Amino acid sequence: MSYNVAVVGATGAVGSEMLQILHETGFPVDEVHAVASERSVGKEVAFGDDVRLTVQDLESFDFEGIDIALFSAGGEISARHAPRAAAAGCVVIDNSSTFRMEPEVPLVVPEVNPEALEGFRARNIIANPNCSTIQMVVALKPLHDIARIRRVVVATYQSVSGAGQQAMDELFDQTKGIYMNQKPEPVVFPKQIAFNVIPHIDRFLEDGSTKEEWKMRVETRKILDPGIELVASCVRVPVFVGHAEAVHVEFEEPISVARAREAMAEFEGLLVVDRPAEGEYVTPVECVGEYAVFVSRLREDPTVPHGLAMWVVADNLRKGAALNAVQIAQKLVEEGYL
Repeated sequence: MSYNVAVVGATGAVGSEMLQILHETGFPVDEVHAVASERSVGKEVAFGDDVRLTVQDLESFDFEGIDIALFSAGGEISARHAPRAAAAGCVVIDNSSTFRMEPEVPLVVPEVNPEALEGFRARNIIANPNCSTIQMVVALKPLHDIARIRRVVVATYQSVSGAGQQAMDELFDQTKGIYMNQKPEPVVFPKQIAFNVIPHIDRFLEDGSTKEEWKMRVETRKILDPGIELVASCVRVPVFVGHAEAVHVEFEEPISVARAREAMAEFEGLLVVDRPAEGEYVTPVECVGEYAVFVSRLREDPTVPHGLAMWVVADNLRKGAALNAVQIAQKLVEEGYL
């Protein structure tokens, strides 16, 4: 059986990855529709190497007869159009934060909590988690299963692509401009991003944390376990693609590095590359274009009882967004939900 699929936000960085991954994975499509805002109507986007799709206007697009819609067009657009698509009988997989914490909307990482999909028909909307949350919970899940996580302290090093194509352009333009003695003019970011790091992703909340840091906490608890305590420091770094995280985990029960490595090595979607003395650890540049979440520098954290530390890296446009959305669609097909 094949399905009619719409990609909303098809001209953006994540939308174009969604189209590419649908093609790469051989997802059973009958028709694929590229949908975006009015200013992109008539443009062409790639679906694989040989097919070009003409972009259609979201405002007038009819979701009747569309089986799955992958949304990556921003929160305001999702808030307006995702319910419209869902009401037409289309299953919406939304990449924005709009619906993530709504009780009737499943928040899903297929390797971690596929059982959450069971209730998706209540709204016909499934939420894709935050990019930094996705890669972290993939690394944490096999450990939580054997030793139960009590607390996580994480510092993220997030690439500019997480803020969209204009953010990538800003890093490029600022970097080039600095070599030409031009003063950087921040537009997308609050401060200069070239040759700098910015501890500010999304808006600040009353307690001093950012919305991005809050997302990691509440999403991890919804996906993995509401009993997990988590504190995050989320930082934007001058890297085009690929998020990295320094993750420190405290467990309820003893867990050795060897046992943790064994559990991770057996877990779907997770690759352990961990011989740092030989230079075998993964950096963001090396994960670009890959499907897996990579774990390196797995070691004991001696500052807490039952503690481990690790370095977690993934392509944020792929596993952190587009790939996870397509994998959700694949799971719906595999489990006979469609």
